Amino acid sequence: MESVLKGVRGGESVLDLSPRSTVGGGVEDIYGEDCATEDQLITPWTFSVASGCSLLRDPQYNKGLAFTEQERDAHYLRGLLPPTVSSQELQEKKLMNSIRQYEVPLQKYVAMMDLQERNERLFYKLLIDNVEELLPVVYTPTVGEACQKYGSIFRRPQGLYISLKEKGKILEVLKNWPERSVQVIVVTDGERILGLGDLGTQGMGIPVGKLALYTALGGVRPSSCLPVTIDVGTNNEKLLNDEFYIGLKQKRATGKEYYDLLHEFMSAVKQNYGEKVLVQFEDFANHNAFELLAKYGTTHLVFNDDIQGTASVVLAGVVAALKLIGGTLPDHKFLFLGAGEAGTGIAELIALEISKQTKEPIEESRKRIYLVDSKGLIVSSRKNSLQHFKKPWAHDHEPVATLLEAVKIIKPTVLVGTSGVGKTFTKEVIEAMTLNNKIPLILALSNPTSQSECTAEEAYTWSEGRAIFASGSPFDPVEYKGKVYYSGQSNNAYIFPGFGLGIIISGAIRVHDDMLLAASESLAKQVTDEHYAKGLTYPSLTDIRKISANIAANVAAKAYELGLATRLPRPENLVKYAESCMYSPLYRNYR
Repeated sequence: MESVLKGVRGGESVLDLSPRSTVGGGVEDIYGEDCATEDQLITPWTFSVASGCSLLRDPQYNKGLAFTEQERDAHYLRGLLPPTVSSQELQEKKLMNSIRQYEVPLQKYVAMMDLQERNERLFYKLLIDNVEELLPVVYTPTVGEACQKYGSIFRRPQGLYISLKEKGKILEVLKNWPERSVQVIVVTDGERILGLGDLGTQGMGIPVGKLALYTALGGVRPSSCLPVTIDVGTNNEKLLNDEFYIGLKQKRATGKEYYDLLHEFMSAVKQNYGEKVLVQFEDFANHNAFELLAKYGTTHLVFNDDIQGTASVVLAGVVAALKLIGGTLPDHKFLFLGAGEAGTGIAELIALEISKQTKEPIEESRKRIYLVDSKGLIVSSRKNSLQHFKKPWAHDHEPVATLLEAVKIIKPTVLVGTSGVGKTFTKEVIEAMTLNNKIPLILALSNPTSQSECTAEEAYTWSEGRAIFASGSPFDPVEYKGKVYYSGQSNNAYIFPGFGLGIIISGAIRVHDDMLLAASESLAKQVTDEHYAKGLTYPSLTDIRKISANIAANVAAKAYELGLATRLPRPENLVKYAESCMYSPLYRNYR
């Protein structure tokens, strides 16, 4: 990706550390909570010591019925709680029983969000201990429906809403956020939420969900996470006419007005939180996503999960799948359906890894990868009409109108779907892939489930059980001709939490492509023979915290190697250091 973005920046590289990046600011752990061990007593400071009703209403410190007798006396809680003292484990058991009673996923989502707003540590304990069950609830696919209905289910604001009304005073708005030690910001403008399109301000569900995973899966402290929605309007007529819509009721601002607002935001972020705050761009439309990554990649610590995180997790799955489909990465031919942020980002990282392995120029590596967009195969005769991020993929080839024709002519060994359009991997397409390959690798990555290019059942049935299949959203195991097939989930949650933790523990000040490759390499190495026996190309999500610690260590090591790390001296054992820095959701004892 860096090779493409450098062209947009006029040759400037991430490693150049542009002098334009020098801005004052920064934060520190004033109260020493980060340094406290698990068994040390801490003081529940807010603006004063929290007690009584204010303590029960503070999600960061509230423990509900788990307050001990001594704590109830010390913090004026007598009479405000029933006499029973419960353990956190009992609370967890009770809540999981309650959540499992709901049959509608959106009801489970609302229940989890209510818990997060009421008792933060219990929320994360539930999510960590039941990750495979609750991940689809707090993130894809349920979060997509939640965003569509966000205005109706909106109760208590989470994160910061920065609209065109705040132009000229964004720094003041950031100072309204109560937490000073912010390390990760996930920001969206709501224009391209999952495969659902423009949801405007209702896209806030995505930054909130992503940051919940940063904490649960990557161990980043919740108090250091800030969700942000930039509201520049929406072009969604349904929302503009919805009396319950919570955003600006106007058409989207574009051009100078849009980029001036984003620039003010990026400048204010660095001024308020310092050089080492990670800004993750999320669900921006293609044209803005690439522009923002190119513009701020050399001056800020920025990361786009749709472009870079997706690329890293898919590359890891492909590398792991080589044990099942055979050959080395350069031996394979790739065909993508979809040439937006995700498709071009994945393609570029695969090309980068091939180039690294073969020592050939990346331009040569790209020739093994073909992309199909809504107008057909991307070829050189279309170059003048292509967006800049598609141009590197315009190969010398005759025009091909459809995906099926492309599969038959190009004969790819790996088929990747990032189109955001469901049911596009038809029976004929899968059969053509199976005809060309003994073991085809099919990756249907679009979210939510309704937008997946094909289902697991379709992939296994149409390939007569020969395909290795992974998807963006989870699918249940499939039984075909007496055999049970398990599909992998190419979920960004495998990468971005550990990636963010690696950046934080190393004090990295820029994101470089080699750090993404380091994350992919670490994830691929954690797929075991037990997983391969089931046809899986990703490890189990139940081990996600261990996976994240290893990814963080690999990313941090690469940051030190590239000279982008500032936390010195370098820890001797980065894996152990990463684990020691991870947030624990266990209740703390109050003095």
